Amino acid sequence: MSDRKTILGHSFRDPELLRLALTHRSIGSPNNQRLEFLGDAVLEYLVSRMLFDRYPNADEGDLTARRISLVCEETLSVVARREHLGEALQMSPGELQQGGREKPSVLCDTFEAVLAAIYLDGGIEAADQAVRRCLPSPEEAPRPIQSPKSALQEWTQRGGGSLPVYTLLERSGPPHKPVFQVSVSLNGRELARGTGSSKQLAEQTAAEEALRVLQRK
Repeated sequence: MSDRKTILGHSFRDPELLRLALTHRSIGSPNNQRLEFLGDAVLEYLVSRMLFDRYPNADEGDLTARRISLVCEETLSVVARREHLGEALQMSPGELQQGGREKPSVLCDTFEAVLAAIYLDGGIEAADQAVRRCLPSPEEAPRPIQSPKSALQEWTQRGGGSLPVYTLLERSGPPHKPVFQVSVSLNGRELARGTGSSKQLAEQTAAEEALRVLQRK
């Protein structure tokens, strides 16, 4: 990595965090995989909060659809490419020869890792500023044509696989405000879980998370 210490508009007090965020797993350990894990959660929280505040009358389904469009691989890889994250990413010669710096999945993961590094270096406000600076507005981001459940079914059917199976795990809360938890499995293996104010919304949330799991694989 170069001596660059400012990225996504954030100037790092601890450059080692940025160095780690820009170290691909092909280099060996330590690498940015743990930061990717944290950054995924930070990004989902910040985008969810932004949408919650911006659209006070939107229902859960509409907020979920908007969130999908902002945190999907397509959107994040475009942002990462614009911010030159691929150029700064350190990876093995073999990965470089395979075009690793241009792979959408790698760029998406790198953005999440850098966001986690910003969060650890400057706190949630710094991470929020980076997200609002870099991501397109909810109105500019492409809205998904399919629901998460439809997209997941299409994904699993591409290779002739079985259909996703949704299982209601729990219903909690008072009768007037229930909370449902649902799991989604493929070939007997659980992919993800989701919650919602109805069984249908919980299934959509679970499908959204399952798509993100499959995209990373």
